[in-house]
Amino acid sequence: MPDRRSILLTLATTSALLSARGAAAIGAPERIALWPGEPPGGGGPLGPPARDASGAVRNVAAPVLEVYLPETPTGVAVLVAGGGGYTRIGIVKEALPAALWLAAQGITAFVLTYRLPQEGWRAGPLAPLQDGQRALRLIRANAARLRIDPDRVGVLGFSAGGHLCGLVAARSGFQAYDPVDAADGLSARPDFATLIYPVVSLEPPYDRTTTRRSLVGEAPSPEASRAWSLQTHIRPGCPTLFLVQADDDAVISPEHSRVLDEACRAAGVPVEYHRFAVGGHGFGIGRSEAPVALWPRLCRLWLASVGVMR
Repeated sequence: MPDRRSILLTLATTSALLSARGAAAIGAPERIALWPGEPPGGGGPLGPPARDASGAVRNVAAPVLEVYLPETPTGVAVLVAGGGGYTRIGIVKEALPAALWLAAQGITAFVLTYRLPQEGWRAGPLAPLQDGQRALRLIRANAARLRIDPDRVGVLGFSAGGHLCGLVAARSGFQAYDPVDAADGLSARPDFATLIYPVVSLEPPYDRTTTRRSLVGEAPSPEASRAWSLQTHIRPGCPTLFLVQADDDAVISPEHSRVLDEACRAAGVPVEYHRFAVGGHGFGIGRSEAPVALWPRLCRLWLASVGVMR
């Protein structure tokens, strides 16, 4: 059995190959508009999306899916959401590397550019949840064309994107918007959820996050904070979860993941929780020299153990 150093070296080699030839091997992604017209409620910013120096996106006037097709599809599909406190979306550092890794596993990846609630959308904090639910339905609507098994569709989110993916998983029965076409007759429930250093609670004492300010404001009511806290929506029947966080995360307290792990166990929801001593926040798919870079391999093994990868 290979030791940890061998595994890390293998992951480093894989990462380098993906960086060097990922776009060429997989090709330019197909873009799928989330909504046939104006998103629910209307509003929003004007002009094209803006990117900062890190490649994070803001000024999202038109939410969209970008599809990364594997060379040999397994039938599994995953919706990917980068983080950024609902003020921007970490595409380059989080979502895109994850999509390329997924495609290398034979998984069709859908990178979600979702609406940001502070950019003038009249749906407010519902806007990203509406986009997440709609994205799952569109993936299933395109399942036959893209060679996807509609019963093996999951989500993968980082930080605030983890909060969004967690809500999509836990609140799939909640109708966040009125149906707009036939796709909205399909299920918005993911079959599994992978949450990486996610924001979970918007309640004290874990409410010192940009996510809390973006969704419920500077001085929210206890009811609003609870309503947008992920752990309050965990119920029996929620999809199985894979959870990763580092104990030295200085941005999102590791208590967020502990709270979610406890809520899942109390509700009988299958959860696999991996704690790393070192890794900080925003490590994405992981730097090759750090133990936290093991999480993609652990996730791949978990997908096999729960019957998703066959």
